Amino acid sequence: MVTLYDTLGVREDASDDEIKRAYRKAAMRAHPDRNKGREAAAHDAFQEIKQAYAILSDSEQRRVYDAVFAEEMGKLREQEERQARETRERAEREAQAERERYEKFVAQAMRYAERGHNRDVVFGVLLGRGCDEALAARIADGIAALAAARAQVPPAAPPDAPESETPQAEAAAHAGLFTTLWHGMFGLRS
Repeated sequence: MVTLYDTLGVREDASDDEIKRAYRKAAMRAHPDRNKGREAAAHDAFQEIKQAYAILSDSEQRRVYDAVFAEEMGKLREQEERQARETRERAEREAQAERERYEKFVAQAMRYAERGHNRDVVFGVLLGRGCDEALAARIADGIAALAAARAQVPPAAPPDAPESETPQAEAAAHAGLFTTLWHGMFGLRS
């Protein structure tokens, strides 16, 4: 938004002398006699400069202009903040919806894997439910890896082995590692 101050090329806190000097300088630059071939555009610019100077050189008119300008700038700032907040909230809602959609696909894939279906069936089910191909492949691969890890049975430990070397302890360690990898791959948190 171009202000009267911008038209004269001065700051909002310019003194009367600075406004007067800026007016003379701008008027000389925009005067139609000094802009041969562009008289119409120069005339319009010259008139804007004259109007800006007429308001800013009168202390009462300048005070009123500053008050109105400050109010309008406040409204503009509020509008921009509201639009930014609405944009941010919309992005958060979209991100939440995307997370929920992703979690739904993972849950569906888990159900099919628990029923004994292989990676390709899980992949096909996800595609059939509207999942993006790359995401469906990632989820199906992760589910296949999870099923393969669960299917591995640890070997039996000798009877005199310490408790930390038992198959249950080893399986728990593998499960912890797998859980860490799973969460890292899919971004899930417990």
